[in-house]
Amino acid sequence: MRLVSLALVAALAILPLSGPLAEDKPMTDTLLLDDFQRDDGLSTFGTRWEGLGDRVMGGRSDMQMGYRDSDTGRVLFLRGQVRLDNGGGFIQARLPLDPAGGSFDATAWQGLRIKIRGAPGPHYLHLRTRQNWLPWQHYRAPIEVGPGWQEQFIPFTAFERRATVRGLDVSALKSVGVVAYGEAFEADVEVGRLEFANW
Repeated sequence: MRLVSLALVAALAILPLSGPLAEDKPMTDTLLLDDFQRDDGLSTFGTRWEGLGDRVMGGRSDMQMGYRDSDTGRVLFLRGQVRLDNGGGFIQARLPLDPAGGSFDATAWQGLRIKIRGAPGPHYLHLRTRQNWLPWQHYRAPIEVGPGWQEQFIPFTAFERRATVRGLDVSALKSVGVVAYGEAFEADVEVGRLEFANW
């Protein structure tokens, strides 16, 4: 009888999980935000990319943001002259994560994976959460940009807080941004894909 009980325990131990524990795990290791192939310009989340520059804060950087065809298909582009005058110094393409203005729970993933190329310079991924009330509050992580396509995984643990004492709450993400920032330079980058991902 004891042998039968032990065999039953062993069998149960190797059964696939079902119920709440299994449902808490994502069905896939990735969740696409955008690959820029939709004709209507909407992301997977039903939201649109927004172009933001430091002119809203008195800066003088110039920017353009949109879509263009490349040798690998349609891409998002961000380009412009980043200037440090009047306390400026950034241009940004930002994607809201909820069409109703709410937030998104990304706790099922460990970070973001981006496919990017362009002119070298200081570039970052920015995250904002519903705890970031002021425009300059955000979390940022550096990304490498060069002339050839690069796929980079940026873990949430790499994001540092800026102008906020709160740690990054990935259960309440409002937006993600691709930003050229911090130096006077001519920015010109293309993004081919952006997704939430696990290692």
